[in-house]
Amino acid sequence: MVKLVQGVGINDGKYPTTLNGLITKEYRLWASMLERCYSVKFHIKNPTYIGCTVSDMFKHYKHFFEWCQNQIGFGNVDFQLDKDLLHKGNKEYNENNCVFIPLEINNVLIKRQSDRGLLPIGVTKKGNNFQSRCNIGSTRKALGTFTTPELAFNAYKTFKEAHIKELAEKYKDTIDSRAYQALLKYEVNIDD
Repeated sequence: MVKLVQGVGINDGKYPTTLNGLITKEYRLWASMLERCYSVKFHIKNPTYIGCTVSDMFKHYKHFFEWCQNQIGFGNVDFQLDKDLLHKGNKEYNENNCVFIPLEINNVLIKRQSDRGLLPIGVTKKGNNFQSRCNIGSTRKALGTFTTPELAFNAYKTFKEAHIKELAEKYKDTIDSRAYQALLKYEVNIDD
């Protein structure tokens, strides 16, 4: 009898989970994906993953393993599995929604809801005004101080969308063309 991973994942043993005593990249990605979607313990610390699911195909390690082999960026060390760049707000890991993108791009797309509270993304309160800031790598860039949260958000939106397009061009030759197109069209919304 096959033991299920996170209560849903099936590994029929067709492909290895370890190589030379180390967990394979495919298995680590697969098990982490299942944990993000189905682990109550994980959801307590990471509530943004509540409601995320894995497609029936991706619940099978052999299918996920084979899918990975054919994906642009899979072999790159700093590339990560992403489920919602192609379809913003997507909650399902599946073969049509997922792509591999560089860590640098993935970090730019993180929304950090808990950091800002009720204010728009990129906006913090500063005295009687509102400051707009955007993280670029490990640096937080100040974009200005404004009288309303909407003005501060507009500065953030303009800057971040331009930065995302710069990253699209930087990685154009190493990412899936669907990811490149999604980055060029990416829009930052006030309720992100």
